[in-house]
Amino acid sequence: MEFRDLKAQYDKYKNEIDLAIQEVINNTNFIGGKEVNTLEQRLAEYVGVTHCITCANGTEAMTLLMMAWDIKEGDAIFVPDFTFFSTGEIVSFRGATPIFVDVDRDTFNIDTTKLERAINKVLDEGKLTPKVIIPVDLFGLPADHIEIDRIAKKYNLVVLEDAAQGFGGSINEKKACSFGDAATTSFFPAKPLGCYGDGGAIFTNDDKLAELLNSLKVHGKGDNKYDNVRIGVNSRLDSIQAAVLNIKLTAFIEHELEDVNRIYRLYNEQLKGIVETPVIPDGYISSFAQYTIKLKNKEVRDALQAELELKGIPSMVYYVKPLHRQGAFTEHDQNDDEFEVTNELCDTVLSLPMHPYLTDNSVIKICNSISNYFYKATLFRNEEPYE
Repeated sequence: MEFRDLKAQYDKYKNEIDLAIQEVINNTNFIGGKEVNTLEQRLAEYVGVTHCITCANGTEAMTLLMMAWDIKEGDAIFVPDFTFFSTGEIVSFRGATPIFVDVDRDTFNIDTTKLERAINKVLDEGKLTPKVIIPVDLFGLPADHIEIDRIAKKYNLVVLEDAAQGFGGSINEKKACSFGDAATTSFFPAKPLGCYGDGGAIFTNDDKLAELLNSLKVHGKGDNKYDNVRIGVNSRLDSIQAAVLNIKLTAFIEHELEDVNRIYRLYNEQLKGIVETPVIPDGYISSFAQYTIKLKNKEVRDALQAELELKGIPSMVYYVKPLHRQGAFTEHDQNDDEFEVTNELCDTVLSLPMHPYLTDNSVIKICNSISNYFYKATLFRNEEPYE
């Protein structure tokens, strides 16, 4: 059993993927070209925005926006504490200060009440200038972008939607990657829409911002790549990755998003009353980059993970350490007591196999293994899963 079965996906679309890659090789057009242009147009149309700018990876997508917005030392950028390192890293990379914010226990996403409290704290201290909110669509579920947009407008901040895991999710039919002033996603192979290497994209309706980003990602080019009007970087999605993504995007739209949500419902049905299952608010759709359950404590979580491993069932812990405890951020004065939910989640979450090609029988095997484990634990150790 695979945690995320990329081979099953390849086997299903092998002929289309092989032909698409071979066409790029035959045409020897490895950077840019029709594959990239087609992909950008299709992605923008699917998300519902004017511009899609592809780049080398999801981290650089966010970095390019930090550059375009001239984020620098003295700026405060608000980031959820429970997420992958890169969301905070791109802030420090620009010399700005990441302000970590605790998350909502049910959705895993940034707690908007605590967000507004953090903004006011920075304003009261007067040492930093609040500039950007970076909500993360964690595990495929969009953050509370409606409330985040209200807060951003109130304090005159810009919003960067980090949809590295969120592509395909939505709120009231409005797609992830269309929220905020700009959004980014990642095409890392294990993401909901993944390529066969690294890749990323930026989405925006801002024409001037899109023009600037297209310059910054190619060495600050002007009219052409030998006319350099600003300092930029080299961050391009190559044509082979674009060719693969064009095939995968079709599969994602036609059935993969629907399939992971069907699997989510089966998981929830089988695990009801046994463990805490994911909460999807009304009007929201998740693209389920991960299916993450919560257990009673770290000991129960670790014991269950070990039991699943013995049965050949892979699982992962996202994330074992919150951002505010990362060694790279030790220079920032953080009060551990302000991150009660994140600290708890790092000790209690466990992600189970989740992908569009997971069979019902596999889901039932996983759920039966979990159920049997807790039956025996309750019988012999009087141990409850999460209560």
